[in-house]
Formats: sequence, structure tokens, C-alpha cells
Amino acid sequence: MNIIVYDEPAVRAELLPLTYTRPVGAVRVGIDTIAEKWQAMLPGEYSWDVAADYLREKYVPCDDPDALRVAGHVIPDRALAEAVAALADGERLVSGDIEIARRGSGDTAVEYDGEVSAVMHLYDIFMLNHDALCADFGRLTFGRQSQEISSANTVIGDPSLIFIDEGARVEGAFLNTSHGPIYIGADAEVMEGSMLRGPVALCPHAVVNMGTKIYGATTLGPWCKVGGELNNVVMQAYSNKAHDGFLGNAVIGEWCNLGAGCVASNLKNDYTPIRLWNYPQARFLRTGLQFCGLIMGDHSKAGINTMFNTATVLGVGVNIHGSGFPRNFVASFSEGSTAGYSDVSMTKFFEIAERMMARRHVELTEADRRMFYAIRQAAEAFKG
Repeated sequence: MNIIVYDEPAVRAELLPLTYTRPVGAVRVGIDTIAEKWQAMLPGEYSWDVAADYLREKYVPCDDPDALRVAGHVIPDRALAEAVAALADGERLVSGDIEIARRGSGDTAVEYDGEVSAVMHLYDIFMLNHDALCADFGRLTFGRQSQEISSANTVIGDPSLIFIDEGARVEGAFLNTSHGPIYIGADAEVMEGSMLRGPVALCPHAVVNMGTKIYGATTLGPWCKVGGELNNVVMQAYSNKAHDGFLGNAVIGEWCNLGAGCVASNLKNDYTPIRLWNYPQARFLRTGLQFCGLIMGDHSKAGINTMFNTATVLGVGVNIHGSGFPRNFVASFSEGSTAGYSDVSMTKFFEIAERMMARRHVELTEADRRMFYAIRQAAEAFKG
């Protein structure tokens, strides 16, 4: 069966800058991406229908008009997947205004009577991470045997809620499952003196440096490295916050780096509700949230001792340095500080990206270059 993970264009726009560089379904929430959750629950041949034409070179589309199409922003569970699998040709599954899936033309609406979890806004990624992580833990560990927990660790709560995959190393850590499970992926490492309070997930090859404090619900994507203090953070992949400093209620893209002593506020001093930059409307909108930290697009960097105000949004390829608080929204391919910003040339951007990616033995391809040129053109509207 051909299954297409499709972007809802309005949702894709809401999730910028993360969706500049990936389809909505490739966003990580919980332990794996939304598309990977669909793949685990509905077997088939998967492809993409992306809202941005320039992504089609990397995320190959499918032209099958009879394919089953599933929404990339809807987080599936078993009951939902079964309802989608039961759709007849020409039917679509909906929950209120949310379209979940459709088979073929999707002319006939079928109302789903269960609960639906969907990523509609940037902050949903960290707000939904607790439930998604717990559900993923149950699915990914079912029928599998964890490594033994070293006696050098201190376990608080139920040890059966700790899963340590093959090749992972955890020594001299405090592991607390009182509020949720702890998942340590293959070849990941938790160094001595670290404290993890679940739900927490380390994807393959992620590293927690010595003395790190991590509160749930936090996900470290593949090859991420962290230190300092984290609270309810979702890092997509290949990003580093390796030193002391606080990061909370945050979403960090791929190939990002936060320098030593970098701190990001997640709560305003006057406790008022937070406004967050909204790409579709090109202005700050009220969220109703009290806690919201840093949103960081792919390939963005922050120098040592950088301080971010509550609910700061950085686009793709941003380089922040210097003292003082940068503004709450910095457009893609910008470099600078409170003293001012200048454009980052594509030559410089590619040089930095190549150097960083080479450290993980990943190549910046020609398809990547074409994608970033298209992103730069699309992002020009938000310069200023």
C-alpha cells in the first residue's frame, strides 16, 4: 500500500522556521518523528507530499491518486491508526476541523470519535512531548530487553521504566522515573554526575555531559550533545548545548550550537502571557502560555554567554554573538548582536555548515545547497 505523509500548508506555515528545512511529518516529537510513528503503525511504502516545492528533491513525492494519505501534523496512536486503515476508497477521517487521513478522493467525511493529538503551533512540539515520549517508550521497548542498569547509578522509582539500548553507556547517574520513563538509545552516553528526571529520551549517539540536569519532558535527537540544565526541551538532531546554562520549554532544530554559558529565559519577569513570532502573520501573537523559551531553526548558532529573552525565535542560519539580549525574532541568514545585524552570505553559510557537518561525517550535498538557496529567497520577506 502506498502511503503519503502530507503537509497541511497552513500548519506548515505555523511551524516555520523548523519547516523551512523539513516536511511537517519529519518534525521530532517524543522519541521519533511523526512520520516514523505512522510508519511503525501502518505498514506500507511511504513517500511525501510537501507544501514547499523546493523540498521535493529531498523528500520524494508520490503521484498515486489512490494512495492512503496521512496528515504529517497528527500524532497517531494505535486506535487512530486502526481507524485510518479501515477507511474505504473515497473516505476521509476527520476530527472536527482536523483532517487526519484520506484514501483516494476523500469525498466522504468520517468523524473520528477518539482524542486526536496534533502539532498546530511551534510550542505544541514541547507541550505534547510528555505524552508522545511516554507512548513512544511503550512502543519502542515492547518485547525488547534493556541492558542491565549499572550499580554505579542511583535509580529512583520503577527501574522497569528505564531502557538502555545496545552500545549505550550510563555510569554514575541519577535516574528518576517517578514522573515518566527514561529511554537511552543505541550508542548514547550519560556521563557521571548527571541527573535525569523522566520522561527523558536520548536518541542514538546522543551524549549527556558530566553533571547535567535534565527535567522532563525532554528529547535529545540523534547525535545531540548537552550539558548544564534543560527542562522540557526537544532537540531535533545533530545539535549541541554542551556546556553550563539553562534551556527550557524550547525547540532546537538540526546542526545548531549554543555556546558555553548560553542562557534562554522561558518565563517573563512580570509573569504575563507570552507572545511569539508568527511567520504567516509576520508579527508577534499571543499564545496564552506562561512558559516558552527558545525556538531555533536549523544551522543557527549562539556564542558564549549569549542571553535570550523569553520566547525568542531564530530563523535558519542565524549567528548570534556579543553581550546583551538579541531581539525576540531574528530572521534567517542574519548575523550580529544588539549592536545590529548583517546578512550572512551563502558562501560563508555553506563553509560553516560543511565544517560542522564534517564533524559527524555528514556531507552537505548539492541538493542541500539548492534547498538553502530556496529558503533564503523565501525568507527575504522577513528581513528588516
